[in-house]
Amino acid sequence: MGYSGMVVSFSHGLYCTSISSPEYSLKGMSFPLKKIQGVSTSLSTSSGEHLHLHGHLKKGLLSQRCLISSIRSSKTIAQLANLPEQVKNVVEFDFDKYLHSKAMEVNEALDKAVPQRYTSKLYEAMRYSLLAGGKRVRPVLCIAACELVGGTQELAMPTACAIEMIHTMSLIHDDLPCIDNDDLRRGKPTSHKVFGEDTAILAGDALLSLAFEHIAVSTSRTVGSDRILRLLSELGRATGSEGVMGGQVVDIESEGDPSIDLETLEWIHIHKTAVLLECSVVCGAIIGGASDYEIERARKYSRCVGLLFQVVDDILDVTRSSEELGKTAGKDLTSDKVTYPKLLGLEKAKEFADELLNRGKQELSCFNPTKAAPLLGLADYIASRQK
Repeated sequence: MGYSGMVVSFSHGLYCTSISSPEYSLKGMSFPLKKIQGVSTSLSTSSGEHLHLHGHLKKGLLSQRCLISSIRSSKTIAQLANLPEQVKNVVEFDFDKYLHSKAMEVNEALDKAVPQRYTSKLYEAMRYSLLAGGKRVRPVLCIAACELVGGTQELAMPTACAIEMIHTMSLIHDDLPCIDNDDLRRGKPTSHKVFGEDTAILAGDALLSLAFEHIAVSTSRTVGSDRILRLLSELGRATGSEGVMGGQVVDIESEGDPSIDLETLEWIHIHKTAVLLECSVVCGAIIGGASDYEIERARKYSRCVGLLFQVVDDILDVTRSSEELGKTAGKDLTSDKVTYPKLLGLEKAKEFADELLNRGKQELSCFNPTKAAPLLGLADYIASRQK
């Protein structure tokens, strides 16, 4: 028997590896989960396949030899239990150290990618928002996914930086008075408060254009043009009318609408927030040379984690202060936006977050446990973040 990867759920501090065999293969399995307030929520991949997320995972799907448990902490330990000594595999992973190290390297690459140039106010505005801080979750996801399938950080870095440029663009535009009218972002005044609305809009547009140019110009020549074209297509879809922009429009239209249900809310969040996290992972896998099967497993993982990010964001908006978040708290309530806590209640929203976390981790079971550790750690980080 061989190792099929990590399968994880929350409990007591261990990530563990399952044993692959025909009767325990996860490929093609569906995990029917409980309905929340009578509404069936499901996540669709780009191919139309649904993940069907509700309730507790059915027991007995995995070998009883596998001790399944984990905890939201910075230390990840992967091990096999009750197996012959020669096949035990123990992996200890310091996620905090990994995230900090990768974020620093991403910051350095972003600083080089957007130097101060002649049109000083525009570049100053671009750099102001792009280098304002943050954990760099999206570029780190991109790098981790590339390394997961055998690629390197060097291969992934241009794409990782491009994704952060696009994410920053979305934040600049999202904060504008005509959309969310926010004055605070990452603990600093928003771009339009510092540079004016006109320059803020243009800075966001410039970052979007630069993102695609940066991939085309800076990606290693060892990467085939077919991979670059595929990831550019993925990035364009995630950014445009079928992704961030489309989700943003429906989000705006839904404000104050009492008829918005869970299905519509899920569509908004998948397209407005989750799609760029999904794109980060999928593009990392593509640039690293993943197979189609590996890309789809990575996509399903990231779709769960991406929606998890938004569910947690909704929860934090009603449980944390502006000082704690580094941005204006309670904005969703004051603007009468539909959120998961509003539709489900706070406790049900937290349960849904746990379900998304567990399901996302299941999708990594086909990968090498050591290489999957960063993505498992990132899922835990997103689930337990406080800002």
